[in-house]
Amino acid sequence: MHVVVVGSFNLDQVWTVERHPVVGETRLGRYASGPGGKGFNQAVAAARSGVPTAFVTALGEDAAADLARRLAREDGIALAAEIHPELPSGSAGIYVDATGRNLIVVAPGANAALSPAWIEAQADSLREARVLLAQLEVAPEAVLAALRIARGAGLLTVLNPAPADAPTTPGLLADAALLTPNETEFAALVERHLEEELDPEVVADAEDAALHDLCRRLHPTGSVLITLGAAGGFVSHPSPGSLGDSEPHYRFAAPRVEARDSTGAGDAFNGALCAAWAGGTTVLRDAVAYAARFAALSVQREGAAAAMPTRTEVEARFPTGA
Repeated sequence: MHVVVVGSFNLDQVWTVERHPVVGETRLGRYASGPGGKGFNQAVAAARSGVPTAFVTALGEDAAADLARRLAREDGIALAAEIHPELPSGSAGIYVDATGRNLIVVAPGANAALSPAWIEAQADSLREARVLLAQLEVAPEAVLAALRIARGAGLLTVLNPAPADAPTTPGLLADAALLTPNETEFAALVERHLEEELDPEVVADAEDAALHDLCRRLHPTGSVLITLGAAGGFVSHPSPGSLGDSEPHYRFAAPRVEARDSTGAGDAFNGALCAAWAGGTTVLRDAVAYAARFAALSVQREGAAAAMPTRTEVEARFPTGA
């Protein structure tokens, strides 16, 4: 049993500053580059959590693609890349302030050209997995094809609907057994699909019953897990017993840590969550507990994919699960 991640690879270019500049302002900072992309970050998180992981993506024919191949080999990730020589591999500009908060701009490049035909070519690998994890930094048609193959094979289908401005359709959501937005992405989904305004800043403090109601109207047949950063998160199910949880909805806490860089924290959580499930966990609350610890350790390091810890490191840092 293993995880298949369908998603993006980006070359991250990161500028670290004391505070984010305002419009028209120039500030001094530090620069670094490294691997990223929501798909690749999540695949690394799953692989370092100790489960066999496959990564389906699209790349250009450039230095970034060579980096993706090398790093996938180093982490033992089975890479299935559709090559588009006429396009650059994806890239992202990331700005991180002294508190760990980040601003990100993504140029999809080859990611936007990932084709349903390439997904169909990986169908055997998909059907052999236990979990499919996808995001929205690649072509939505490819994501939909992957979700439908995986759902038909009885996999747990997980959709991380990020970034917040990525296009979604009711059909895309319906094929996901579990949606995992953060508060900004959740507010965007509510506005787009329920035609209701929701301030992302109030999601964490919303009444549980009201939040559960929004989740049920947004995704009536599936579960929703909203990640809330330092505030932990909220889980909503269509009925008690869904994904092994006895409660129809609940909150979970995040371990208290001093964050250095929150880039990739959501990806760390998603990859670790799916790895826990693929590794044999049958209760979502248990998978959430591991994923929260994994993400908490990742934000104490700089970078995205490079910041992902191993399961051994997580267990050493949080020996009692605290």
